[in-house]
Amino acid sequence: MAAYPRGTITPARNFDAEGLCNRLRKAMKGLGTDEKAIIDILSHVDNRQRQELKHKFKAMFGKDLVDELKSELGGNFESVVLALMEPPLEYLVSWLNRAMKGLGTNEYALIEILCGRPNQEIMLLKQAFRAMFGKDLDHELKKELSGDFEYLMRSTVAGARDENPQVDFAQAQHDAQVLKRLPHVAKIRHALKPGFSFFQALYQAGVGKNFGTDESTFITVLNVRSYNQLREIFSAYHRFAQHTIEEAIKKELSGAFRDGMLAIVQRVQDPPTYFASRLYTSMKGAGTDDGTLIRVVVSRSELDLAEIKQRFQQMYGVSLGDMIKNDTKGDYRKMLMAIVDPE
Repeated sequence: MAAYPRGTITPARNFDAEGLCNRLRKAMKGLGTDEKAIIDILSHVDNRQRQELKHKFKAMFGKDLVDELKSELGGNFESVVLALMEPPLEYLVSWLNRAMKGLGTNEYALIEILCGRPNQEIMLLKQAFRAMFGKDLDHELKKELSGDFEYLMRSTVAGARDENPQVDFAQAQHDAQVLKRLPHVAKIRHALKPGFSFFQALYQAGVGKNFGTDESTFITVLNVRSYNQLREIFSAYHRFAQHTIEEAIKKELSGAFRDGMLAIVQRVQDPPTYFASRLYTSMKGAGTDDGTLIRVVVSRSELDLAEIKQRFQQMYGVSLGDMIKNDTKGDYRKMLMAIVDPE
């Protein structure tokens, strides 16, 4: 029987919004704050129930629950709590805007949120982005990005992936042969004058001439073929090239373009592996990328965080919980652990 993705947070049984609002009010009333009560309440209800708590709290006390939490909490603990209180779609869209706001761009956040998503989810993200910020997501990507990475991300948000579950084996063989030209294309690209894109190199290598326009070649394979089709393409590629497509991308490409290509491949083949690697990267070495750690833990908590935990242990020989304990502290650690390892 097929295994289905599992989250660590599930809807609370016998959900009592009024009772929980009274407990939250008590936890934040007077001198001091009962952080333990806040952690216990918010980690044992799902997002839909948290939205109910926001409405009920306003009706009962005339105050905004999120504003009350902001006034009582601080630091990364506050960031986790506020992330939990935001509807999942709005939370990711807020991160998209944050990733492109101000100086520099957080390419890793854009890749994580956008690459490898189904058409319906891409459409909802675009609609919510316009509703929340009054801007077109594709236009913002065009403004903030450049070169190969811009092509990849703008193709991603076009949401044009084939959703036919049937596999075209002949097309898969053809696409695998196109992908097999990757090392040859990379060598030509290095020989071209500065400023030439990956897709111009494809054309010079003859791939674009045989396959279609230079801009569409690799992007068409990764961003337009269905998930089932891509799995067959990657399998055929392995047979032809005697190495995986991930190995080729890591060897021949670089920067955000490489990371975006890898994200699509990994999320098509095994999403828990991709997110386990994101979590590990956020905590390895000196310092912690708290934004990534919080975003992945919260955004996957009701989807597949239980699967990600298992994959994390298999990949790195340490539990996700233990790594979080060693890398965080205080109520921030307690809140993350309540999400990752609920009782």
